[in-house]
Amino acid sequence: MTSKASEHGAAAAGGGLQLGFTFSDPALLTQALTHRSASRTNNERLEFLGDSVLSTIISEALFARFPKASEGDLSRARARLVRGVTLARLAGELGFMGAVLLGPGERKSGGQRRQSILADALEAVIGAIYLEAGYVSCRQVVLSWFETRLDTLPAPEALKDAKTRLQEYLQQRGRPLPEYQLLSAEGADHAKVFRVRCMLDGDPNGHEASGSSRRKAEQTAAGLALNHLEEGAGD
Repeated sequence: MTSKASEHGAAAAGGGLQLGFTFSDPALLTQALTHRSASRTNNERLEFLGDSVLSTIISEALFARFPKASEGDLSRARARLVRGVTLARLAGELGFMGAVLLGPGERKSGGQRRQSILADALEAVIGAIYLEAGYVSCRQVVLSWFETRLDTLPAPEALKDAKTRLQEYLQQRGRPLPEYQLLSAEGADHAKVFRVRCMLDGDPNGHEASGSSRRKAEQTAAGLALNHLEEGAGD
C-alpha cells in the first residue's frame, strides 16, 4: 500500500472517531491510526510517547483524588486504568475499531478487534494530541475519556489482591501469616485445575478453592478466608 493510499484510508476511517478533539494536522492523526502492518510510517513512536503522557495524566489525577493513598495503592489504581484491556475497551467506545489502518493480513486475521492493537492506537492518538496541542489540552481530552472510570474506581486499597489483603489483615492483628497447601493438580498440561487450601492459625479446616493456576486458586482461597474473618469480626 502506498503512503498516499495509507493516508487516505486512515483519514477516512478516522472520521468515525469520537475524540472530542479536532486535529489541524490530519497527517498526524493518520500516523497515529496506522498499524505497522500497513506502512513503515506507523504509530509505534507515537504509542511510545502516548504511553508516557497517559501515565503522567492518570498519575496526576489519582494523586489529587486520593491524598491519603500510599504509593503502592496509587500504583495499583493506575495499573487498573492504563492496562491493555481497559484501553482497548475505551478505544472501542471512541470508535477505534473501524478506524485503525491495518495491512491485509492483519485485517483478515481480525486485527481490528485485537486488544493490543486498539490499546496501542489509543496511546498513539494521545501522543499525537500531545504533540499538536500540548500537555494541558491533551490532559483535558484524556480526562474526559476517563471521567466515568475515574469516578467509579474503587478506593485504591480495595484494589489489592486477596492474598495481600489477608496478609495485612492478619499482620494488623498480630496473627501468624496463612499457609497455602497444594492439594492437587489435575488435567492435561494445557487445562490443569489446581486445588489449594488456605490454612489460618486456629482454624483446623482451612478454606479450599480451585483455579486454572496455583496463583489463581490461592487468591480465591485467600478471599474466602478473609471473608470468613471479616464476617466473624462483625458478629
